Amino acid sequence: MSDTSPRTPTAIYQSFETISNPANVAPRLAALRQRMADERLDAFLVPLSDTHRGESLPKSERRLAHVTGFTGSAGLALIARDKAALLVDGRYTIQAPAQTDTNLVDVLPVPATRPAQWLKDHLPVRARIGYNPWLHTIGEISKWRDELASHAELVATGDLVADIWENRPAPPMGSVELLGHNRAGRTASDKIADIQQQLKNEGADTLVLNVPESICWLFNMRGRDVPNTPVVLSFAIVPATGTPTLFVAPEKLTDEQREELSAIAALEPMEGFAPAVEKLKTPGRKIWLDPATCPALVGADPEGTGFVAIEKADPISMAKACKNEAELAGMREAQRLDSIAMAKFLRWFDEHAPKGNLTEIDIACALETFRREEETLFDISFDTISASGPHGAICHYRVNTQSNRRLQPGELMLVDSGGQYLSGTTDITRTMFCGAATPEHKDRFTRVLKGMIAISTLQFPEGTNGAQIDILARHPLWQVGLNYDHGTGHGVGAGLSVHEGPAGIAARYLVPLKAGMILSNEPGYYKEGDYGIRIENLVHVIPSPDRPGFLAFETLTLTPIDTRLIDASLLNRQETDWLNAYHERVRNEVGPLLHGADREWLIRATAPV
Repeated sequence: MSDTSPRTPTAIYQSFETISNPANVAPRLAALRQRMADERLDAFLVPLSDTHRGESLPKSERRLAHVTGFTGSAGLALIARDKAALLVDGRYTIQAPAQTDTNLVDVLPVPATRPAQWLKDHLPVRARIGYNPWLHTIGEISKWRDELASHAELVATGDLVADIWENRPAPPMGSVELLGHNRAGRTASDKIADIQQQLKNEGADTLVLNVPESICWLFNMRGRDVPNTPVVLSFAIVPATGTPTLFVAPEKLTDEQREELSAIAALEPMEGFAPAVEKLKTPGRKIWLDPATCPALVGADPEGTGFVAIEKADPISMAKACKNEAELAGMREAQRLDSIAMAKFLRWFDEHAPKGNLTEIDIACALETFRREEETLFDISFDTISASGPHGAICHYRVNTQSNRRLQPGELMLVDSGGQYLSGTTDITRTMFCGAATPEHKDRFTRVLKGMIAISTLQFPEGTNGAQIDILARHPLWQVGLNYDHGTGHGVGAGLSVHEGPAGIAARYLVPLKAGMILSNEPGYYKEGDYGIRIENLVHVIPSPDRPGFLAFETLTLTPIDTRLIDASLLNRQETDWLNAYHERVRNEVGPLLHGADREWLIRATAPV
């Protein structure tokens, strides 16, 4: 990349085009309502999710986008005969109205709007509300039934959106990769044996899996079926004894992969999953189903077979969250590779940003370009949040060609991004200096930094959960009456989803933290219409080095934090010592991997405070 020009190659992993056309909403709503009339329905639910509950959806599964035009990562449409509502959270109150036809669809905020209440307000008593039981979980439908019990009947239907979807894309047929021991750390056979022992301990006969992250972890697979998350879309049935069945499109597997997988599982095509599930439903059979992820259809028993549903969290989620040594080594390597790209990117930014000629898309493309210099990068872990000035106050802003703005000198620049490397997954946020910073910028930045350091340096008793420590990241902001509206941290997968349960750092995370977990540590502050600040590192839960029975955090991310935005008078000695030690580590571990101007920049950026 040239040192004299800010222009960079086009991104290949991220599109900035606005792909929705509000003009499509009217005919598609009309077609869907005709199908609703055919089924004698008063309303129909259109969720964002697919059968696999993925964060990233293949084009063939984007039903909510097809009907409403909305392409965000969270939403629900309620389609009545003469009214329609699109429910979105605070991230999408600007994007959603721009993408849908607001003459036909009311864009409403959640949690202020309760979906069940909207249906009660707009439907007659004894209304029939249709839903696709492949797209809603057991828990969701149970909640809907409780909330609508006295007002409406929930009716399982076919895939009404697919029925009206002309030229629907074909399902993805991405390649499959089987991991070696150097990356997986444990054989699939050993993992299967552990899960089968858990089934026996819980008195379960069978475990049904529809979440590809769990399936890919169990069978040591990775794939390329969806953007950002390297999974193979698949299903699995694991008996307490005997051979599991893996349901995967045969076309995705090579002969060698088929032979290797056949040694640990029976292989069946995807369309065999539904009949196999129904065959399981015999009197007294105990089937382990995760109500938070398992499709309602899997848990249904309309024939009254009398099978027993053991509704418990997917046992793989905890096993997957606690990384083994091979996975940890891969994740450390991924952070090291990412730190090289981030250092080059931040030096480039420092050179060009103060000139006032960089747009948000320029900045996102530059970062991806630096990451692509590493040949083991195969994707980004999510669409880069490249947010200048006031856009930084939109927590999950996604730049497109219409919203793209030029960064002005003196504004803050927030970039939240990550990469998918063969060795692992990264997620990092840096708030960047652009020529000048106000005292308010420095005060807020330093308070966010203090919160991040509080988590980084914490030692806590075994059994502590993320909800109990979340306050520490917020306390420096609370002292001056400020706060932020997102969680402080989420779990991160090892070469899987960048957002991984079951643990995190937020009020909703009640699962105890355990050694081997990798979490984000990302407090922030957002001033609407002006700027946003977030600083994010990944941390690894380790046994405390000096307190028996306690845990601590090891910081994995190795990228400088901009000291030009710090008000050093707000840092105490322990905080200053942590920051200087962190920067010394970055300088010692990353510096030798850089050359010339990049290395010189890193030495300056990591100078002691």
